[in-house]
Formats: sequence, structure tokens, C-alpha cells
Amino acid sequence: RQEVMQNVMRILESVEVKWEHFQTWTDFSRLHLSNKLAIFGVGYNTRWREEIRYHYAEISSQVPLGKRLREYFNPEKAEGRVIMTKVQKMNWKNVYYKFLDITISEARCLELHMEVDWIPIAQTRAAGCSNGSQYLLPGGIPKTYGLYAIGYEEGSGSNSSSSTEDKDKSSPSQEEEETDHCESVEKDKRTSAKVTYCYLGIAEERTLQQCLFQHFQTSGKHYSRGEPSAVTRFLQDNCTGQAKEGVLSGLHIYIKFIEVELDFLSAGSLVECLETAIGYSLKFNKKDAL
Repeated sequence: RQEVMQNVMRILESVEVKWEHFQTWTDFSRLHLSNKLAIFGVGYNTRWREEIRYHYAEISSQVPLGKRLREYFNPEKAEGRVIMTKVQKMNWKNVYYKFLDITISEARCLELHMEVDWIPIAQTRAAGCSNGSQYLLPGGIPKTYGLYAIGYEEGSGSNSSSSTEDKDKSSPSQEEEETDHCESVEKDKRTSAKVTYCYLGIAEERTLQQCLFQHFQTSGKHYSRGEPSAVTRFLQDNCTGQAKEGVLSGLHIYIKFIEVELDFLSAGSLVECLETAIGYSLKFNKKDAL
């Protein structure tokens, strides 16, 4: 959760929203706070340093901001007791909050970035073709609407297969299984850090499954007439380029997706939202899109 909090703090700083001094509970009953979803932070300063520092930050994506802040500042709640105690003991001078209201689709977009893991896309030789390969999409892609992202990681050669000796090993002990699990978690973290986002898609007219199939199939024209999109051409070129090298050692491709109710998909500036969260531009999104 610390990583998520750091991401939220960075977003709040990048959009330059101002701190507001917490004075009364009625602050959180105001109309502009009562029914909005938002990214918010709680901060403080001391008698010794006027600079406001973060105490906490989160995305209020399920509960309206006003209700969430009232819960957070409630002395009967665990976090509220922390704040009250800090003020009473004069550790803190004042308490502040800041927020950026977001749409439901923007909240899901941030969840896609912070909560959803990348899925690697396997590749295989195209049958009967000496200079081509094809992507193998995983099963379980929803036939519903939502958001999806495509990313890549620089390749470093194909992985060597397990030896016969490894296959003949006896069942691992519980300690070995726990070690393997920890290593797997750490590997997932490293992979997430290395994957570069290049495209954010909105599955609104077609399902997530149909949109991803369109990008990753060989022709790229099954669902659309005319030329394939820039990201589809990139995927095709990457696939062909790897095959020409003789080994699958080019860019490793990843996807992630999240379901969103169709009624909420068109609201918000989704590309700008994700670009702000990741800190760089998406290579294959048109700047006026989404």
C-alpha cells in the first residue's frame, strides 16, 4: 500500500492542487465534496516547520469524498484518533487536506495502473511460415466493456527451458514453496517496474476481448476497415521483426485490463489521467483521444 500512496502523492503534486486548512466537520458536508469521487491527501505542519507534509493519501474510488474524509477525521476511528492525538499533544500544529475530483472511469483507470498486474503475451511460430510468428492471447479476457493497456519490455534473449534433472526433483518442501512464492512476488514487482506503457484503449463499441483480438491478430483488420491503428502496426512489426532475427528476443509485450460499466466509460480525460500517473506520454495514443 505504501507504493500506491506514493503514486497518489505524486499525482496530487503534479496537478498542483492546493492544501485546504481543516477547521470544522461541516467542511466535508459542502455540496462540492459530498458526492464526488476523488484523489485526496491529508497533511500537517508543526510549530517548528510551516511546510505542509503528507500524512496519508488515497484514491476514494468507491466512497464519495465527503463521506471518506469524515470517516478519516472521525476521532472514533483509528486514523482519526491518530490525528486527534497528534494535535492534542502538540506534535502537529494544523491539519490540512487536498483533493482532485475524478470520474468513475478515471478512478478505474488509476486502479488499472496501480492494482492490476501485467499479463505477458506469449509468441509462437506461425504454422507453415519461416519468417513469421504470432501472438497467443491468454484465456479469460472478458466479453464485456472496459479499459485496457498495452506495454512492452526490452527483451534479453529467450529463456532456457528446465533441464531433465529439474523435472526429476522430488516435491518441494513447504519452506522451498514459500521461498519460491516470495521470489515470484519480487519478480512481479520487477516486471511491473520494467514494463513501459505505450497504449491505453477504451472498449466501448466492442468488448475487451474483441478490441485486444483486433490488435494482436495477424492482419489487424478483422473489425475495422482500412489501415490498422498505430499500436496494431507496432505489434505486427515487433512480431515480424522478432521472427526475422531467428529468436523471439525483441520486445516482450504485456497487457492489462479492467471492466467498467458502459455508462461511465466516456466520462473523463483518461489518457491524461494515466499519463499523469505514470509520468510519461503514451506513444500510440492520439492526444485528442479518450
